[in-house]
Amino acid sequence: MSKSALKRRANEARSWLSDACFPLWADRGMNSAGLFREVLDLDHGPAERDYARVRVQARQTYFFSEALRLGWRPDISTDRIEHGLGILTELARRPDGLVGRLLNADGNGFLDDTPDLYDIAFTLFALGEADDSLGGTGETRASAAALLDSVDRQMRDRVNGGYAEALPFPQIRQQNPHMHLLEACLSLHKVDPEGGHLARAGEIVTLFEARFTAGPGGLLGERFAVDWGIPQGRDAEIVEPGHQFEWVWLLHAYADASGMPVPDAAGTLYAFACAALDADGRACQEVTRDGEPADTSRRTWPQTEALKAHITMFERTGEERFAAAACRSFDVLMDEFLTVDGGWIDHYGAEGEVLATDMPASTGYHVVLAFAELIRVMKA
Repeated sequence: MSKSALKRRANEARSWLSDACFPLWADRGMNSAGLFREVLDLDHGPAERDYARVRVQARQTYFFSEALRLGWRPDISTDRIEHGLGILTELARRPDGLVGRLLNADGNGFLDDTPDLYDIAFTLFALGEADDSLGGTGETRASAAALLDSVDRQMRDRVNGGYAEALPFPQIRQQNPHMHLLEACLSLHKVDPEGGHLARAGEIVTLFEARFTAGPGGLLGERFAVDWGIPQGRDAEIVEPGHQFEWVWLLHAYADASGMPVPDAAGTLYAFACAALDADGRACQEVTRDGEPADTSRRTWPQTEALKAHITMFERTGEERFAAAACRSFDVLMDEFLTVDGGWIDHYGAEGEVLATDMPASTGYHVVLAFAELIRVMKA
């Protein structure tokens, strides 16, 4: 019963993307300078900012790569992908080959050219996804290889492992940019299997097992000391259910790509994150390692990561309980967070009050990826 219910929801997801989400962001999501907008207002209208984050340019390039794969308006989707590639391979590149953090919204160079691993990871992810959707272009793969070469030369931490989250090297380390670099490596491996991307992904998974989950309970920490040691205070205690779910999906994806077994940690993270959901299946922002509430506000992205984790568990096992959990997460998204016009209310307080003041474009990456996975697994 849950399997057929999930199939119906996959069809609903495809319809919402094609009829509402892709049209809205294609129509209103780009400014007059040809950059993807940071936000729309809560009425789905254009809202201007004086900056454009490179990560948003990358996420929206992925957004339309998925639109093209799903068959939505190939002419418009291709145009938006090519716009995004132009930004990521030219405007956003520094002379040393890295990408910066912020562009001027008028397209006139950098507002902040700080190299940031999070932005770099999404740039690489977008290059891989664009290459896949467009059918393979040597130039795109060469651009990714050049960026990775610059990252290796300037940001690899040869003492402690991993990469600098920004330059100059920070004193607090973070798992989140490394998680998205793993995601980018898996994307690039699909289009360039001989490019060494799977080996780099394996290094990050090793860091995950040795450092990111070294704290109490084997849970995923967020912030660490400079040598990847467990920090003191709040950083030692707080975990995010959304990221526990996200790693579950990524660990399964890495196992599929590498032919290796799924790490045992995936089960630990999944069980903990599921236990942190409320009675209706909603994920909150933060809990303690004991599972006690810390930040009980709710954003869109942890709901999408819960959906992806449930889907991957269902795909591997075929068990009804995972299909039922995926149905609950989908219903939370559709009933509370997504709008009929193709947007989202991105942030609610603990009591259900709206905290969002605008509609961030960056959320689209999470929603589209989760729905694309649902559509793929359910063959909708």
